Amino acid sequence: MAYKISDACISCGSCADTCPQEAISEGDGQYVINPDKCISCGACAEQCPMSAISEE
Repeated sequence: MAYKISDACISCGSCADTCPQEAISEGDGQYVINPDKCISCGACAEQCPMSAISEE
């Protein structure tokens, strides 16, 4: 199950830097996770300072 970034995202980019699959990119106003690339490792959720990332 892929992870999802909520509206609490402040676009700091720490999640994108952490993702081993490069599944996270800057979207319109906040970062987004490509569910086809996400391997649900949770590295992004652990790194997020706003706790804005959770499993769908």
